[in-house]
Amino acid sequence: MQNFEKMIVGVPYSQNKVKGRVAGCDEWTQTIIESTKSLPKLKPPYRIEIAFILPDSKYPKDHPFGSDLDNLTKRLFDALNNTIFSEAPGKDGSVIKMIVSKRLAIKNEPTGALISLTESSS
Repeated sequence: MQNFEKMIVGVPYSQNKVKGRVAGCDEWTQTIIESTKSLPKLKPPYRIEIAFILPDSKYPKDHPFGSDLDNLTKRLFDALNNTIFSEAPGKDGSVIKMIVSKRLAIKNEPTGALISLTESSS
């Protein structure tokens, strides 16, 4: 059974932006790919736990609970389809259970996504 935990350090972005720091979306995708390309291609099915650690810029006054988890997860999974999910039938569709959370980074803590992936027996 293959399992691993990986911290992907960077500023998490969700779906494409039309204003603000638009380039950040592609930069985050590339960071995910670079950080996971040397990891093994896992055999499905998988269980995944993701903890997004977000900078305060992701908690604007008009959006006090931070970026949407579904959108953050979508960008992460799309990038992982190029690396650890690349040989799995259905790619990220082979994830059968996920636990996803987000929180504000504490002072001097790196931002990014901590992923724990476990091969599942069912």
